[in-house]
Amino acid sequence: MTEQPSRRLLLVHAHPDDESINNGATMARYAAEGAHVTLVTCTLGERGEVIPPELAHLTGAALGQHRRRELTAAMAELGVQDFRLLGGAGRYSDSGMMGLPDNDDPACFWQADVDEAAAHLVEVIREVRPQVLVTYDDNGGYGHPDHIQAHRVAMRAAELSAETGWKIPKIYWNRVPRPVVEESFARLREDLSGTPFTKTAEVDDVPGVVAEERITTVIDGTAHGAAKAAAMRAHATQITVAEPYFVLSNELAQPILTTEYYELVRGGRGPGERETDLFAGVEEAS
Repeated sequence: MTEQPSRRLLLVHAHPDDESINNGATMARYAAEGAHVTLVTCTLGERGEVIPPELAHLTGAALGQHRRRELTAAMAELGVQDFRLLGGAGRYSDSGMMGLPDNDDPACFWQADVDEAAAHLVEVIREVRPQVLVTYDDNGGYGHPDHIQAHRVAMRAAELSAETGWKIPKIYWNRVPRPVVEESFARLREDLSGTPFTKTAEVDDVPGVVAEERITTVIDGTAHGAAKAAAMRAHATQITVAEPYFVLSNELAQPILTTEYYELVRGGRGPGERETDLFAGVEEAS
């Protein structure tokens, strides 16, 4: 039997590209340090808006397969070898933005039975036995139905797994402290003339922005900033990168954050005012 790595991190995201934007530096750092990093992506983002004109013909299943290839390329940039689709490729489809008729598609992730979807994730948890789970808050960071459902499924899977043999010691939600975002956007507005972008997003357009006191954990991924940017660039249908900034299909510039922030919502907090390691306080032998 192969011995498991001492540190094991599981991330649950809604679509390809979410992982690189939110956690790219964290994933690259822990992968480089020898931790086993597992990514579970819940849909292939078949309803995503395509940025490059030469790829604008991609829709539906064809777009999903293209984004799957983008995800593979992004994971290579981050050094992550274990990445999976929840329930297998095509099990759950993109639900579109909140309030659209797409939300009513019986095959979309938003319509999935939470316990059924969570059961697929429990299988991964039992295999990997992660000590740390990272996902979104109960609003999915910004209200997208697939992000909200990813939160529900991840938290439910953690509960079900604990009932059947593996309790994940620590669970985090993706966060960004408001002062950091405000400072980053102020700098971006000064630098905008030196970029190919013409407009900036607003602070509240950034998913997961919270008051600074909500932040429990700060992961310095500065050394892996280039890997994060490369992974984001690999998601070319969704992201245009001009380091240290990027835009999505709305063409509103945002900063690429290489320090990433989290809120510990379950488990024991490590020593100090703020943790600097997601595994702080975790027994590595567990």
